Amino acid sequence: MSNKNHDSDVAFISALAELLRDNDLTELEVMREYGEDDSLNVRVSRQTQMVAAAPVAVAAPAAAPAPAAAAAPAAAPAAAPVASDDDPASHPGAVTSPMVGTVYLAPEPGAAPFVTVGQSVSEGDTLLIVEAMKTMNHIPAPKSGTVKRILVGDADTVEYGAPLVIIE
Repeated sequence: MSNKNHDSDVAFISALAELLRDNDLTELEVMREYGEDDSLNVRVSRQTQMVAAAPVAVAAPAAAPAPAAAAAPAAAPAAAPVASDDDPASHPGAVTSPMVGTVYLAPEPGAAPFVTVGQSVSEGDTLLIVEAMKTMNHIPAPKSGTVKRILVGDADTVEYGAPLVIIE
């Protein structure tokens, strides 16, 4: 019986991958329940233009002045562990993680971070990257404003819905 479920699961996952490709999707997540204590959770994702964008984003900071890149890693960790009495997730300007993954504040190790505290951002600007299943997901600013707090550190693991940045 388990081999039959395994074969049908493989066929199901193949069908999801085909849906992903045919509809030009980047991610698809499905939960399939077989019974009370038996289920299958599947998340199929692929890289698209993000692969091409990463080398461009990496090349620009590498060509940028080296002193800015050297000073940035010292500034970012100092901004990350800000203590607060209130819940940052309830702040109206909180940008939350759309997925579980690892946060990267810069496009590559040693490069300047995407944003710093006090920096003005426009809607759509990349705030940071969340890596999930070997896919680098750029997290855009949902609105224009000023970065008030960065609530995560570089290489921190985050959960779905965890507050990442506060923009006012």
